[in-house]
Amino acid sequence: MVVKTDKDIKKYAEVPAEKLKRFIDPEKLPFQTTEEVPALKGIVGQDRGRAAMSFGLKVNKTGYNIYVAGLAGTGKTSYTKSIVKEFAQKDTELFDWCYVYNFEDRSKPKVLKLPKGTGKLLKQDMEDFVNHLKTDIPKVFQEESYQKDRSAIIRGFQEKSQSVFEQLNAIAQSYGFVIRQSGSGILSVPVYQGKPLREEDYQMLDAETQQQIEEKSRIVREKIMEFTRKLRLLEQETKKTLENLDYKVASAAVDYHMDELLEKYQHNSEILSYLRAVQQDILTNVDDFKQEEEEEEQQLFQGMIQRKNVIHKYTINLFIDHSETSGAPVVFADNPTYYNLLGKVEYENKMGMLSTDFTKIKPGYLHQANGGYLIIQAKDVLSNHFAWDALKRALKNQQIRIENIGEQLGTQAAATLRPDSIPLDVKVILIGGADLYQLLYHYDEDFRKLFKVRADFDVEMDYNEDNVLRMASFIHTRCEEDGLKVFDKTAVAKIVEFSARIVSHQQKLSTRFNQIVEIIYEADTWAQLMGDPVVEGKHVEKAIEEKRYRSSLYEEKLAESMEEGDILIDTEGEKVGQVNGLAVYQLGEYSFGKPTRITASTFVGQSGIVNIERESKMSGNIHNKGVYILAGYLGAMFAQEQPLALTAHLAFEQSYGGVDGDSASSTELYALLSSIADIPINQGLAVTGSVNQKGEIQPIGGVNEKIEGFFDLCKSRGFTGEQGVLIPHQNVKNLMLKDEVIEAVKEGKFHIYQVKTIEEGIELLTGIKAGKKNAHGEFEEGTVYWKVAEKLKKFIQYAEETEDE
Repeated sequence: MVVKTDKDIKKYAEVPAEKLKRFIDPEKLPFQTTEEVPALKGIVGQDRGRAAMSFGLKVNKTGYNIYVAGLAGTGKTSYTKSIVKEFAQKDTELFDWCYVYNFEDRSKPKVLKLPKGTGKLLKQDMEDFVNHLKTDIPKVFQEESYQKDRSAIIRGFQEKSQSVFEQLNAIAQSYGFVIRQSGSGILSVPVYQGKPLREEDYQMLDAETQQQIEEKSRIVREKIMEFTRKLRLLEQETKKTLENLDYKVASAAVDYHMDELLEKYQHNSEILSYLRAVQQDILTNVDDFKQEEEEEEQQLFQGMIQRKNVIHKYTINLFIDHSETSGAPVVFADNPTYYNLLGKVEYENKMGMLSTDFTKIKPGYLHQANGGYLIIQAKDVLSNHFAWDALKRALKNQQIRIENIGEQLGTQAAATLRPDSIPLDVKVILIGGADLYQLLYHYDEDFRKLFKVRADFDVEMDYNEDNVLRMASFIHTRCEEDGLKVFDKTAVAKIVEFSARIVSHQQKLSTRFNQIVEIIYEADTWAQLMGDPVVEGKHVEKAIEEKRYRSSLYEEKLAESMEEGDILIDTEGEKVGQVNGLAVYQLGEYSFGKPTRITASTFVGQSGIVNIERESKMSGNIHNKGVYILAGYLGAMFAQEQPLALTAHLAFEQSYGGVDGDSASSTELYALLSSIADIPINQGLAVTGSVNQKGEIQPIGGVNEKIEGFFDLCKSRGFTGEQGVLIPHQNVKNLMLKDEVIEAVKEGKFHIYQVKTIEEGIELLTGIKAGKKNAHGEFEEGTVYWKVAEKLKKFIQYAEETEDE
């Protein structure tokens, strides 16, 4: 006896057409075109992200940098830029930064912290100052009064040195010697018999005479050394006198211009200190300005190195100039390498040798954003060697130090510049995915301390009138900014429906606006191609369909294989142990569903449920878990008073690329029950849904694609009126099906059933009641579960008889 199901079960389980999609009635929209709605301010949805961003930007404490988390296309980057620019408009104290020559240690350039706009003025003033001195100093040294004073000093030196020389010569003559000057110094030549004695003549003298001459020569040499010291002191005094004269003459030219600068910058101690150091260095090295004209006409070389223009050291390296900056600086680090972040010291190749100086110190993103905001894509900074560690070190130490990567590795010993570090005050906003945030949070201790604010950007928002109108404002803004045609209310309604389709939820709208923008652009293009002045609903539908068509080649190839019988799928008739499962294929951003045959074969044994996919190493962990759950359900339902003597093999037929996920676990259980009970299953129905050990159906993803995949196959083969799909009842709210599916449901050609339990599902698939246990723990005779229980009893008997034998 077979106990048929109540005919009302299909009516009870079938989902009505009005629940298959969130329908947007254009007539209920309070506008005719997007021109009538205001432009969008801010971002649509993302209340949580907006609140977190606002709080993070307001907190002015160490470590309160921001990590913006979310999937690509949710608008987090564009919103971050807009809200940061909004916060940056407030007045803030900014400084100019300049690197200058260190007159005490040229390898350690000094940094000047200057009020906003002062750096440019100081740079120009120093250029004018040096240019004046290049003209004025040579001029004062050419004046007649200076030449007379210098000549008098030199003449005095010559007279004094001549007098000293004459005294020395007189002493030498008294000892029988004459004094002569040579390039090597002062020489004493012995005189013998009124004539200077030559070397060969000296050798011919007797030993006694030679000894006398040698004793006198020693005395004369001592006198020469004494007078040489006098001459050297005289030279030093003269040189000092000349230097004092030069210093006095140069001071007249230098002080005149320097006094103007000292008065102009009298309220800035850093500039005053630098200017005094410049003044002292110029007066000490005034010859550099005297030689300027000569050096401009002729380049001097020392070995292979070209002599450098020493006046270059008085220039100002205007490192950071905020004279034109309004509000706080906002910098987007589009290429956050180590050097782009922290700055660098550039080198110049001269005659095959690398050289550098303080003017070749270049700023990085951190310098440019100092006092404001720095926005970085997390994956970019993490994928550049040393950049992430350098960023963290700067934030921890609150200073920016320019160093070569070689110094970080400890491998560079070559001499290089070590510029003064600059204090850092910046708010860093990292933009990345939620998974990357979790990795950094768990494996990078510094990350937790430095990025204490997380702003999450969701992929969906609530469906309500306010968000629908904001969506219309978003379309209006895109049309204005990109020069698109106006969208009418039918087009807006289709865009909103498309947004709900993206997120697969009737009560939600998608916040992945990059996909929506693509449809907006393409709908505008189709309106142009069709010659329509306004974008209408038909243009949006055309854009969606054409976009799908461009990506559906592989989907069509699979459909052809099913039509030609290469992939075996039945869409009518009945089969034992065979059910149509539903799978989703993902090709980039495009996904589609197709049916797949799932079979089960059962027989006497002790192996339990054998997952063929797992045995062939083509099954993922989640799918394996789903199969193990089936054994739990069978044991709880049929093995409370007796063991299971069952071996069951489950397989995804013609599966060659691996299987994962548990959305087919209910399908596999239906195949098992059918095989054990020897009851056929309607092949015009396809199944999706996860199951737990209690037999409750659980929701799955990709429900729209799965339904449409089976629908397309049934449509191509011809509807029988009995075809349809079983889905978890929780997934009804996720239905956003194509209009042709909904029309087929309305006409009774196709059916969608919602199920809560395995019992409901098996009844729909077989047309036979599942069966419930009575007071004696037995199932109603003729039901599916009664047949399963009877078959399992026979398996036990067979197993026991085999054991006895």
